[in-house]
Amino acid sequence: MTEPLLRRLHARGERLTVGALPWVAPVYRAMPQVDEVIEFPFQHGGLQFKARRAIAKQVEGRFDTAYVLPNSLKSALLPFLASIPKRVGYLGEARVGLLTHRLKNPKNKPPMVAFYSALSGEKQGLEADRPRLTLAESDQQSALTAAGLQARGYYVFAPGAEYGPAKRWPATHFAELARSLDQPAVLLGSGKEAPLCEEIANAAPGRCINLAGKTPLLQAFALIACAKGVVSNDSGLMHVAAAFGVRQVAVFGSSSPLHTPPLNDNAAVLWLKQDPSYQPPLDCAPCFERECPLGHTRCLVDISPSAVLARFPAGA
Repeated sequence: MTEPLLRRLHARGERLTVGALPWVAPVYRAMPQVDEVIEFPFQHGGLQFKARRAIAKQVEGRFDTAYVLPNSLKSALLPFLASIPKRVGYLGEARVGLLTHRLKNPKNKPPMVAFYSALSGEKQGLEADRPRLTLAESDQQSALTAAGLQARGYYVFAPGAEYGPAKRWPATHFAELARSLDQPAVLLGSGKEAPLCEEIANAAPGRCINLAGKTPLLQAFALIACAKGVVSNDSGLMHVAAAFGVRQVAVFGSSSPLHTPPLNDNAAVLWLKQDPSYQPPLDCAPCFERECPLGHTRCLVDISPSAVLARFPAGA
């Protein structure tokens, strides 16, 4: 979701270095406008002041401007400690003194691409704001060979969603869909999602290849780029598929495609909140909760595998 911002900055002549955690660093290595990626050794949670100060000392004097994308205090701390002259970001938790150029947070949830792109200080149309990723053909072929697959000879399922179960289409639905497809389904996700993917594979014998937790991120990207189609929840891999322009169906539950849509002409979105024929209406959606507050998760359970199959764009 941050790629369009980086593309704008690169287009006006800025040389880009991105600081990222190891699990997301490969995403930025697939962006040709990024010149350098610095992997941060930070753990989830906690200020980790000493580690941030150590990196700040290493990069001090190297940069003129820092664009701080996360809204947390700790994300703005490192650029401040590195004495980067211009520090741009949204007003967040106690960050007034850490940022030199501050944008007000929108009252409603805007599309995330536009939210990040606004940090550039420019305004462009939606077409310019569509994320794009590129991989060398050799990297794609290497990933296919390692997995024993052929381009367009399989589908990809990304059944996980780090945020929580209220964003995850049921495993039984993924399994039923796998049994209905004309090609096998490759299951992708993190190591934590391997049991979920194994559940799906066991429920669709001979129809799935479970690679969750077994592929480096760039290899997973290549498998997505070469897939016949992708089915996912509202997740990071959904946006990866969109950035490669792959035919995809994105299933939304507790979140909203008005906020985090797959920006891809080959994408179909299923969200019962937008379906006037669905009764009774989902007045509870979008709740943006990790778990369904009402305990039924109708927003996902009631999206049938046949409905997903029917929404694949022509040619899939």
